[in-house]
Amino acid sequence: MTTRKTALFLGRFQPFHLGHLGVVKRLSKRYNTVIIAIGSSQLSRTTDNPFSYTERRRMITLAIKEADIKNYVIVAVPDIGNHARWVSWTEQCAKRPFHIVYTGNAFVGSLFRKAGYSVRVIKEIKGISGTRVRRRIAAKKSWERFVPASAALYLRKRLSH
Repeated sequence: MTTRKTALFLGRFQPFHLGHLGVVKRLSKRYNTVIIAIGSSQLSRTTDNPFSYTERRRMITLAIKEADIKNYVIVAVPDIGNHARWVSWTEQCAKRPFHIVYTGNAFVGSLFRKAGYSVRVIKEIKGISGTRVRRRIAAKKSWERFVPASAALYLRKRLSH
């Protein structure tokens, strides 16, 4: 590892896909600890947020175990509807200090940047986005190739109930 710092990777992970896994793999090699912060953790069963916090946590845990990554923690970050308090709220939810923030949301990135954090805004990875995967699931089109195998197996079982 090139540094002993901790990275925060913040996203909704609706669902956790191969792009997310690729980011976690890179961060796990570069940082001592990766905090995977599941945003909007209280939301589920909507078009944009179909999966519960528990389901997202399970998908992530399965995929990371499959990738043999060990230096991570998962935390829930429920929405609070207050942009001025969002950074301090996320710090509280993380339960440990972090030094850099990775997010796919430019607005969230700007909030952390204003608070003095180094921020990396992640662009869509390998043409994969949670929106695209959700749309394919809803349309009953093939989606499994965009999701880690263990997470796809878990999701198939959840979606069949």
